[in-house]
Amino acid sequence: MEYYDIIIVGSGPAGLGAAFQLIEQKPDLKIAIIEKSKISSGGFRNDGKQNYTYPIGFEEKYWDKAQAEYYLDAAKLILDPDILTRANMDKYHKRIEKIEKNIRLVEVDQAHIGTDKASAYIRALTDRLKKLGVVFLYSTELDSIDEKAKEIMCINSSDKQILHIYRYHKLVIAPGRKGIGFLQEVMDQLKIEYADYIIDIGVRAEAKRENYRIVDDYYDPKIYLPGKVRTFCTNSGYAIVKRDPTCRFSVNGEALSAEKGSNNLINFALLKTMKLTEPISSGREFAEIIGKMILGISKGKLIMQRVGDFRCKKRSTAETFNDHDLGYDFLPTYQANPGDIALGPLKIILPIWEAFKYLDKIVPGILHPSTVLYFPEIKMYANKPEFLDNYFQAYPDIYLIGDGAGTSRGITGAWASGARAADGILKSL
Repeated sequence: MEYYDIIIVGSGPAGLGAAFQLIEQKPDLKIAIIEKSKISSGGFRNDGKQNYTYPIGFEEKYWDKAQAEYYLDAAKLILDPDILTRANMDKYHKRIEKIEKNIRLVEVDQAHIGTDKASAYIRALTDRLKKLGVVFLYSTELDSIDEKAKEIMCINSSDKQILHIYRYHKLVIAPGRKGIGFLQEVMDQLKIEYADYIIDIGVRAEAKRENYRIVDDYYDPKIYLPGKVRTFCTNSGYAIVKRDPTCRFSVNGEALSAEKGSNNLINFALLKTMKLTEPISSGREFAEIIGKMILGISKGKLIMQRVGDFRCKKRSTAETFNDHDLGYDFLPTYQANPGDIALGPLKIILPIWEAFKYLDKIVPGILHPSTVLYFPEIKMYANKPEFLDNYFQAYPDIYLIGDGAGTSRGITGAWASGARAADGILKSL
């Protein structure tokens, strides 16, 4: 039975952020990172956008500006971001002032890796930790926790056979968005109180770059629109839409690095934040119901529809989807089934459509008839554990961090939550 001072479950940004903060402050610590995949996974692997301006990526329930900026500055020393430039912002702010006072364009310092460079980027980070003595245990899945004995049983993530039992002094669990359900099982086992009532659901738009020229001035514009709707995860350059690897009920977007050139397309999500109330008890389950409904009526695929068809209140079909006479002059990068996004709940679709009309006034052209709307895009950050302290300790000597624990919304916020938990651990040692 092997012992580690700290065991971290999950090798995404939150887990890596915790490991760096711990090992650099106290090099004699014995630290292991458990990862169920064969490689280090998490938010860095898909596109790798990084936001360095509060409150983007931070759950304001747990963070204030000073705290966030302190950990963002520390993250920059390790992640060494190449901050992208912004230009002509006054033009967009002036348009917004004339349109609607409840619209905000938030200017954010951003960096972008690109999916094609993600593996090398992650490898460089993990190699640095290995040189500092951190042990990585791949294809290893946490099966159960004996919190009294401070032991965890791990299984092989492929064949589910028992691998090993490890003892720990402190346990950090950072499962990411994909591990929300897993984390709920852990919290149920440990009788940690939590809430699960917030989800983001919307569409992903794909269009020609010429119809969303704001990306020439601002890589991933953060625009907050009426109806609790916001833009999210804009991709340009060589931009691609695909099924979300963290949620099979959702579409997602990514972009390759600038060196790969351009396919003259952009994509971004327009998401509505929903705070659910009784009788709905679980945001995760609600999102899965919507996703399963769409897959069920669309032969196991997600739905896509041209804006021109949506405006005419008719579904897109395979025959009409690429009708050049209607201006449908580019092929979608993801092969969802042509259909009607109005099959989704009207409480989601209607405010998103209203938000699109506002957005088209800010960036004229996005509602060109050829623009593709994919449905649904789902982002689940819903877990809200009851923490014992300000360092995300949820059970004595057990810390819950990252997007899966609701402490962050993205790479840099997850990294910061890991570093903050690490500081709590260091104070207690």
